[in-house]
Amino acid sequence: MDKLVIEGGSRLTGTVEISGAKNAALPIIAASLLTPDQSVIDNVPALSDILTMIKILRGLGVKLQMEQGRLSIWPAKFTGFSALYRLVSTMRASICVLGPLVAKKGIARVSLPGGCVIGPRPIDLHLKGLAGLGAKIKIDHGYVVARAKRLRGKRIYLGGAFGSSVLATANVMMAATLASGTTIIENAACEPEVVDLANFLVKMGAKIKGQQTHTIEIEGVKKLHGAKYRIINDRIEAGTYILAAAITKGEVVIKGACIGHLGALVDQLRGAGATIKNTADTIYVQGTNKLHPTQMATLPFPGFPTDLQAQMMALLSVADGISVITEKIYPERFMHISELNRMGARIMKEGPSAIICGVAKLSGAPVMASDLRASAALVLAGLVAGGRTEIARVYHLDRGYDQMEQKLSRLGAKIWREKE
Repeated sequence: MDKLVIEGGSRLTGTVEISGAKNAALPIIAASLLTPDQSVIDNVPALSDILTMIKILRGLGVKLQMEQGRLSIWPAKFTGFSALYRLVSTMRASICVLGPLVAKKGIARVSLPGGCVIGPRPIDLHLKGLAGLGAKIKIDHGYVVARAKRLRGKRIYLGGAFGSSVLATANVMMAATLASGTTIIENAACEPEVVDLANFLVKMGAKIKGQQTHTIEIEGVKKLHGAKYRIINDRIEAGTYILAAAITKGEVVIKGACIGHLGALVDQLRGAGATIKNTADTIYVQGTNKLHPTQMATLPFPGFPTDLQAQMMALLSVADGISVITEKIYPERFMHISELNRMGARIMKEGPSAIICGVAKLSGAPVMASDLRASAALVLAGLVAGGRTEIARVYHLDRGYDQMEQKLSRLGAKIWREKE
């Protein structure tokens, strides 16, 4: 098992290039099951979560080949319909094979998903949506089993206790492409990754309207064909490097970043004192010697992303004053607080909120990653902490960041990987 070692205190400068979006790639890979034809997906990041999805499809009998960011998929001969616990248990996004399998094969058997420990994340909206399309669903020995001779379009409301669901929207949208009639998803997620999936499905021959809105209309077709597609770049990776530049008082150009995907983050950072400028596909960040505190809440897109909450908390831990972050997507997503406090931060949890009293300086310490984005927050804290920080369990980080230590090293950080 690996750990990351960081000698803090270096100011980040230079240019960093953003990789393809993990959260767009995973459902797009699953969507390839909807056709027997070959699909080719470019800009696929080299991440452990991508490898897990490849293994799941291979377990179904799909042929795949990954080479230099290009994933070629040949689903013509796949006969399987079961996604096994040993793979699905490691990654929540595995559930997005459920919709394509039941739409294409008429049966799906998918283990209840795992992934990061960030609080309860039920799949009730997935099941509600597919049942609305006519699938018969039961839970059997830890597996979701869904059956349908032919799905039928319907108006489906996908609102949950904490807003819309990205993966539930993806699952229902994929299944609806082969359903008879028209499906209307109300309170659909409109994150860029959902739009990217819809655009891929349209390239496959699907008839979809309303992506980028909370009402998506899908007119079912009899069959889809293969497609060649380039996925969007990763807005969460881009946001993490923007925050890394700001926390180190650095000056960094983020290449391949779309400011339209990061409006809430940019607004918060400008309010905190950072300078941010952009072109069509780059974002320039210059940190400030005095970070201002803020009050903010995570919300569905275009609100502040829950996947940047931990990294923002690391930044605010060294701001000059008291900040408050309220988590409205996953109210229990605060396991990073105790580890940041080990490094000298002063953070208290009050219900779904964290109260951050900024300190002048953090200090390096041995810490442990609890989930993917908490790992990134500890890296950011380590970049500005005095002395050495050692982060254990960085396999979490490898799920969502392609070559993070190499990219940070090229920006001037003193960071490397060692065996624990």
